Amino acid sequence: MIKSIRVFAGTWNVGGKTPNHGLNLEDFLQVEGSADVYVLGFQEIVPLNAGNVLVSEDSEPAARWLALISHALNKSYHESVHSCDSSSHNSKHSKDSKSNSFHKHSLKSLSKSLRANSTILKTCNCPLESTTTRRQRKLSDPSCSPLNHHRDSSEEDLQSIAEFPSSNGLSYNLIASKQMVGIFLSVWARKELAHHIGHLRISSLGRGIMGCLGNKGCIAISMSLYRTSFCFVCSHLASGEKEGDELRRNADVAEILKSIQFSRICTTPDSRMAEKISDHDRVIWLGDLNYRVSLSYEETRLLLEDNDWDSLLEKDQLNVEREAGRVFSGWNEGKIFFAPTYKYSHNSDSYAGETTKSKKKRRTPAWCDRILWRGEGIELLSYIRGESRFSDHRPVCAVFAVDVEAEANNKNAKFRKGFSCTATRLEYEDLIPLRHSSYHY
Repeated sequence: MIKSIRVFAGTWNVGGKTPNHGLNLEDFLQVEGSADVYVLGFQEIVPLNAGNVLVSEDSEPAARWLALISHALNKSYHESVHSCDSSSHNSKHSKDSKSNSFHKHSLKSLSKSLRANSTILKTCNCPLESTTTRRQRKLSDPSCSPLNHHRDSSEEDLQSIAEFPSSNGLSYNLIASKQMVGIFLSVWARKELAHHIGHLRISSLGRGIMGCLGNKGCIAISMSLYRTSFCFVCSHLASGEKEGDELRRNADVAEILKSIQFSRICTTPDSRMAEKISDHDRVIWLGDLNYRVSLSYEETRLLLEDNDWDSLLEKDQLNVEREAGRVFSGWNEGKIFFAPTYKYSHNSDSYAGETTKSKKKRRTPAWCDRILWRGEGIELLSYIRGESRFSDHRPVCAVFAVDVEAEANNKNAKFRKGFSCTATRLEYEDLIPLRHSSYHY
């Protein structure tokens, strides 16, 4: 049986800026459209300085983005919580409490509190057992939960979890999230879909300094929904607008496709377990791909003044490289009907070159921020950009109608025969060893 779900994918390079609690993501996330799955990728959530790249990455901005996303997707629930708080505190104290609580949650504790209930979010959803049997087994044996291994029960984490709403009351639950320096990827799903999600694994690859550090690279999340495998990739590729820089970006993509590897959590060879990005049934790749326009700044500005985007897109490096078969062969991208997303002056609708006389700070406007997909059963419904002035990039989002193969009928013994799987109890962030240690219209 085929089911159709709606998937929202969004990417935003936020330029190293940390959001405050007043940033509204509802328009960006098109909450009124109510997708079933949200895939949200950010780049440069922290400044890409030596401290964050070489020493220790700052996780506070990631926690803030998670809180903002949850507030946007679960607005009615959070408003009811704040309403209850207001009834027992004066307005000034309540406002201060809201502001303070926004800042003090650690990424680890907050992500735990927002995740789908660990008793129903399956590690493996191969149709070996009935759903009822699986639930009973997990409820009777807490060690089967992937969230209960190495659980940090420090006083600080327990306090933060208690103060943030339980995931049980949320319409959308966090399925998985991961930060690698400035790259941050999270996947959310409707609460009722959570128990149909399995095979959850995370991998990442650094492609920055020395070809391995995490200031550039990607995070990839693999999962299955019913019997269909998904892979979501968020990347920040090599920068630069000199001739030949597009070849470094091509090399980043090739290395990501080659090196990203997901561990097997099913023991049966014919369990259709995807191990590489290209093995998945449906793949969505988003991020700051950094491909530029192969024209001078002056030529680009003249074409922009005439709104001649078609002529500009003919010189778009990603389009040129794809047509030549040098990158993303077999992948799809929607028709672009929006202006270049980079680079804007601070808090302005003007491109950087319009407001600076320094050629060093000037950048030729380009469509750096892109979303592509691969696989059958994916229909693009919209592909647009946002108009937030929060950073020097404009956010980009796409909405897809995606077909998924629903669970086989329990009576289909022929299909079920021979499947066996082993559950892992590692935390989601630890499922794959990382190569690097450590959004708003």
